[in-house]
Parts: sequence; C-alpha cells; structure tokens
Amino acid sequence: MHVLKLTQIGNSVGAVFPRELLNQLQLEKGDALYVTESPDGLRITKHNPEFAEQMQAARDIMKRRRDVLHELAK
Repeated sequence: MHVLKLTQIGNSVGAVFPRELLNQLQLEKGDALYVTESPDGLRITKHNPEFAEQMQAARDIMKRRRDVLHELAK
C-alpha cells in the first residue's frame, strides 16, 4: 500500500507521489490522472475512461460499416 501526502501548492492542494509508485505506474511530471467513482470508493487511473468508451464506440461502428469505410478509402 502507498500513502499519498497532500501539500499546499499556491491556492490549491496537490498530492505527493513516491518515486517507486511513479515508476510502477509509468508516470512522469505533467501526466494526467483520472478519478472515477467505483462501487468501493474512488479510483485513480492514468487511462481516460471517457476516451476508452469513445474508442469502443468507434470500433463498433467500423466493424458494422466495414464495407462503407472500404469504399471511402478508394
């Protein structure tokens, strides 16, 4: 388990991530994290769940309309 320390940054509050946690998550300064609600609390992830949902919708459309996309590619 990792503990994040909250600290004052100007008028905001930020979290300090230990180096080993950043390495494990493959995160660097400037990367974005996304907070979503889950049945057991909040979930912090580096993957954008809205983008993943949009990509899945695009894949579904491309699968259903394969012949149309093939014609457009000509």
